[in-house]
Amino acid sequence: MLRFLPAPLRGALAAVLLGLNTVIGVSLMIVPALIKLLLPIDGVRKLCTRVISGIATGWVAVNNGWIASVGAAPWDVKGLDDLHQRGWYLVSPNHQSWVDILVLQRVFHGRIPFLKFFLKQELIWVPVIGLAWWALDFPFMKRGRSQGSKAADMVTTRQACEKFKKLPTTVINFVEGTRFTEAKHTKQNSPYRHLLKPKIGALCVALATMGEQFEALLDVTLVYPDGRPTFWHLLCGDVGRVIVRVQQRPIPAELVGRDPQQDRALLVQTGRWIEAQWREKDELIEQLRRDAGMPGSS
Repeated sequence: MLRFLPAPLRGALAAVLLGLNTVIGVSLMIVPALIKLLLPIDGVRKLCTRVISGIATGWVAVNNGWIASVGAAPWDVKGLDDLHQRGWYLVSPNHQSWVDILVLQRVFHGRIPFLKFFLKQELIWVPVIGLAWWALDFPFMKRGRSQGSKAADMVTTRQACEKFKKLPTTVINFVEGTRFTEAKHTKQNSPYRHLLKPKIGALCVALATMGEQFEALLDVTLVYPDGRPTFWHLLCGDVGRVIVRVQQRPIPAELVGRDPQQDRALLVQTGRWIEAQWREKDELIEQLRRDAGMPGSS
């Protein structure tokens, strides 16, 4: 609908729509969020969480509308069969761009519960949307290198996952921990061509806390054949082609319900499981890049 407009104007209009949508959504969340904060009654808090999640789902639907109206290139998405909104899922994507979040929200909207993900603690102070993340029970992580920071993050993750057990939830975990760049890839000396090394701490705690409830791990592979887009590219509708592949993987029973802080063997087993997935994902990305005619693919 807005594709006939020049890209900068499309971007400006989309930014206004996103801003208005966010302000309205967060405003609607304030009352149930305050009730949830002030009334320590489990039934009341559960109802407030449902209301807030419903508002967040509406926010995603509006975003999906303007993304469709400004974008022209088709999205190539496969693997969404047999998903449902009353389940619990653990989503594990590779991380290419800030655009990933809105891509995942659009792809999974109406198919699985609202996506909840781990955030850096500093993001709680982001105006307007920081309040929304808090009201939605997103876990905020210090992600420090000290043992104290790591222990605090484990406690935060465990507390968040305990809340997630009460209502159907999708937990998303970017195991790379940060967006892929060539500089980070080189600094890490990553053994993968298109991925950073996986970090499994938060994943282990999620499996320890609510692993029995997860129906599956949704292994998501994201590829942008026309180059990794910025958020401005998304607003302007200049993301180009988007390729998404979703594979449901069973979660090994031996990785569920064990304490990663006390069980070193668990870290080794989980690491091997994720590394096997990463090798497959790396090969899949190479194949998708090759099929899409991307430069540098053999």
